Amino acid sequence: MFSTATYTARRAALRDLVKTGVLLFLGHDESPMNYADNAYPFRQDSSFLYYFGLDSPGLVAVMDLDEGRDVVFGDEPTIDDIVWIGEQLSLGERCLGVGIRDIRPSGRLPGYLRDAVEQGRPLHFLPPYRPEHQLKLFEWLGIAPASQQAMASVELVKAVVEQRNHKSDEEIAQIEDAVAISAAMHRKAIAMARPGLKESDVATAMHEIALRHGGTLSFPIIATINGQTLHNHDHSHTLESGRLMLIDAGAENAMHYAGDLSSTFPVDPTFTERQRTIYQIRYNMHREAVAALRPGVRFRDVHFIAARTMVEGLKEIGLMRGDATEAVMAGAHALFFVHGLGHMMGLDVHDMENLGEKWVGYNGEPRSTQFGLKSLRLARTLEAGFVHTIEPGIYFIPQLIDQWRAEHHLSAFINYDNVDAYRDFGGIRNEEDYLITATGARRLGPALPLSADEMEAARQQAG
Repeated sequence: MFSTATYTARRAALRDLVKTGVLLFLGHDESPMNYADNAYPFRQDSSFLYYFGLDSPGLVAVMDLDEGRDVVFGDEPTIDDIVWIGEQLSLGERCLGVGIRDIRPSGRLPGYLRDAVEQGRPLHFLPPYRPEHQLKLFEWLGIAPASQQAMASVELVKAVVEQRNHKSDEEIAQIEDAVAISAAMHRKAIAMARPGLKESDVATAMHEIALRHGGTLSFPIIATINGQTLHNHDHSHTLESGRLMLIDAGAENAMHYAGDLSSTFPVDPTFTERQRTIYQIRYNMHREAVAALRPGVRFRDVHFIAARTMVEGLKEIGLMRGDATEAVMAGAHALFFVHGLGHMMGLDVHDMENLGEKWVGYNGEPRSTQFGLKSLRLARTLEAGFVHTIEPGIYFIPQLIDQWRAEHHLSAFINYDNVDAYRDFGGIRNEEDYLITATGARRLGPALPLSADEMEAARQQAG
């Protein structure tokens, strides 16, 4: 938990952005796996954490802008709670730590909200993404679940995004801590991978590091020799000589800030010639993208820089042809680079994705519907204090290749006969996390092996 002053200041800043009404923040409840007393590990809603810092279930908070009060609704622990989960501070004591003195029983919340609505005061809530939140809004206010996304407060969403997108120094320190743990996870994977191990062996060792540092995972580990599948959480395969292994994994630290890194390396001590060639093209994409980062630059343009760099590299080995800019504008690069260059990161690994990328990553601007480009989560002009990932990738997805070839799709830019020789290649993605500074950008956390030479050196040292 940060200092009392931090949470008080965050709420004060929010009051300056939203002038009137009642702001409703729904904390999380326990989420049962298969019966009520067997729950998944608890994780509080990130916006609730940001403004109220209380990391326990069953709480709802209200900022009443018209009455000038902040209220937490919840119930004090009972003797049964103490028996099963141990002694704990009272709710009142915990609330004092975040600058809240007005604590009321949870049963009084529906009446408080209904009174505000009857008085004609605006009721602001964020888009609900958990079923229990949808049920509560229906029970308390009669808002049908199907209508809740449309009725969520755009004014509140924009205000929260404006605050949370700009990371404070103490937040940056927490993110760097999470990235450092994430880097340790990746170094372990790079050191231990060898033919004959299971993907699950690598994933298990990485998960252990996150837990040992007092946190958990910021998302389920991707540890696969089938890197052509972007979100491959299957860990059932055996590592084989001649294959690449793709790791995409991050830690969430004890303060719930996220790290997100990716590494790709040969299962053998060295790359094959073909692997090294594609890896070098991806490295060039990464290097050119990072060099372009600074305030005032549109991230969409940085994405296009990476895509054009890839097209030029693939032209040199006969997989693409034609003008690189024209190829990218037509979307031909997306046969190989099928996702966006990066996304915001903070308390969520995809920061505030539940609030809508229209506001988080696009600042209200329309999003492309073009294949590949539609998956770009961040496109807006960069500002000092933004934290985001850089993760260009190159993938050879047989099903996508077959579909595009059958349709002769963008064949003016793609040499399908040569692409077919790479059907079994898999995929490559390396990822780092960056802070936009006043004059440029700074990588967060320790460096991982990034160039082909660096990665081979790390693999051979491990062997």
